[in-house]
Amino acid sequence: MHIRRANTEDAATACAVLRRSITELCYADHSGDEVFLGNWLSNKTVENIARRIGQSYVIVAEDAGTVLGVATMSDSGKITLNYISPEARFCGVSKALMHRLEARARALGLSECVLETTQTALSFYQGLGYVRSEESYPLPLTGTPATVLRKTLASSHT
Repeated sequence: MHIRRANTEDAATACAVLRRSITELCYADHSGDEVFLGNWLSNKTVENIARRIGQSYVIVAEDAGTVLGVATMSDSGKITLNYISPEARFCGVSKALMHRLEARARALGLSECVLETTQTALSFYQGLGYVRSEESYPLPLTGTPATVLRKTLASSHT
């Protein structure tokens, strides 16, 4: 598996990974509700992913030329996406993407990362040392309350 910075040519494949991951792996969050799922997927378009690739830090994990996962982080340390293809679940892809994002945050001089998790991924992030914050606000696409997690990053010199 190789992790690299995404380029605009990855937009269609990355978008497909996002959409499949949400649809097939996040059932605990959408329960098959077509309206809810449609709202969640509404901004997961090739155009939006291409724009995000051009404007922020987007990485992909690939193996033999196949994109297995996609993750994004803002320069403030907010992890805004971390999704993997269903075939890559439980293979270390998401963990490798998170380690790369956290390394990037340290390189930027940040002391923490923050993210909004799905119920599907909550225990995964907690296993990586993320803890619930007291923050709460409705998510823009679905209106459900955000589960916000934070992790204090150890210095890269320790």
